[in-house]
Amino acid sequence: MPSPTSPGATAGPLTTGDRTVPPLGTRSAWHDVPRTQVRQFAALVMAEAPTLAEEILREIRREYPHVPVVLDDSGEPKSLIGIRRAIEIFVLRLETAEDRPRVHPEVFQDFGRGEEIGGRSLDSLQAIYRLGVRLTWRRLAEIGQRVDIPPPAMYELVDAGYEYLDGLVDQSVRGYAEAAARQAGERLRLQRELMELLLADHSTRPAAGPHEIAAALAERAARIGWPLPAKVSAGVLLRPARQAVAPAVGQGVLLDMEAEQPRVIVPDPYAAGRPELLRRAMTGWAGAIGPPVPLVDAAKSLRWAEAAVRLMERGLLPAGEVLHCTEHTEALVLLQPEELIDDLARRTLAPLAHCGRTPARRLAETLLAWLETRGGAPEVAARLGVHPQTVRYRLRQIRELWGDEIDDPDRRFELELVLRAQRLRGDLGSFTP
Repeated sequence: MPSPTSPGATAGPLTTGDRTVPPLGTRSAWHDVPRTQVRQFAALVMAEAPTLAEEILREIRREYPHVPVVLDDSGEPKSLIGIRRAIEIFVLRLETAEDRPRVHPEVFQDFGRGEEIGGRSLDSLQAIYRLGVRLTWRRLAEIGQRVDIPPPAMYELVDAGYEYLDGLVDQSVRGYAEAAARQAGERLRLQRELMELLLADHSTRPAAGPHEIAAALAERAARIGWPLPAKVSAGVLLRPARQAVAPAVGQGVLLDMEAEQPRVIVPDPYAAGRPELLRRAMTGWAGAIGPPVPLVDAAKSLRWAEAAVRLMERGLLPAGEVLHCTEHTEALVLLQPEELIDDLARRTLAPLAHCGRTPARRLAETLLAWLETRGGAPEVAARLGVHPQTVRYRLRQIRELWGDEIDDPDRRFELELVLRAQRLRGDLGSFTP
């Protein structure tokens, strides 16, 4: 609705909200209108304000039937109260030079809050405001003709009205932004609660059965509109910088940036297009995404991701990117149980104890190549890039060191396990008695 400042003032600007509007005052067509005529005009508009407000609301509801009607404590539509107040305050400031109170912004902030909470944009609300101004101006123009207000003065009046409208829109935008911030904060809180439940180790809660856990997950997921997937992958991220902007992981992916190492939950990790979208979103970040698991086992996926991050920090897995654990299964399986692998190495590689460091490494390389290829000297030589005769010599040494045990399937498996782990760590053939 329009609402100029005291157009009868002889000096000083018209204020609407936080802005200063050029006055309908000195050296203006409106200023030249006799005060008695202005008061007559204002009295007629004030008398018709209630019916005008109802007419505007009817037209709004006809043009925008999706807009909900919210009632105040007295049962009157808040929108009708806002329209009427806007008109009345506009009129009051026409007939006096005093700086009367502005329209209370709370009503229009509520309108903005309602649009955000209802999931709508501000576009429809601004369109509604413009419709109200057009209808108001039409009625003011009719009344202006009745009391012979000169057209130039009416033009100044409508200009001030649109300036006033801007102030109302500003209040609605403020309310919209406040509601958006509160809603976003509440959603983040609920999302963190859901993630905490997802990533909890349910094996330590024997009192809670699978059905109870599933029901709790469904209830919390419903509060943020998160469809429960069949499988999820949990991940850990390493910040590229302290104030790094959160990766735009897209809808459906849960992200908790509050922890020192942010955590992420990816629903249905192999859904069409998701791996590529996730890869793009994570550009510039490092970390690891665990293997896909059933929803109630998300904590297991997280443990693998955390293990991968620890190996990254030790330089045993590639750094500087977000790894997928399923692409590094061998390293995760062989490098995690360090103490067990080291103990197995002491027992299975004992025959190398009396070899020098370099001969031990060469024999270990040859043994691993032979175990992996199950081929003869030519195949092993091709793998190692040495002469077949060299391989034959080393294989004879290996047989002398291990004897008949080298033909035992279980011993060969243990040897290959240890040697693969050592190769991943870059210490192939090392031996600590």
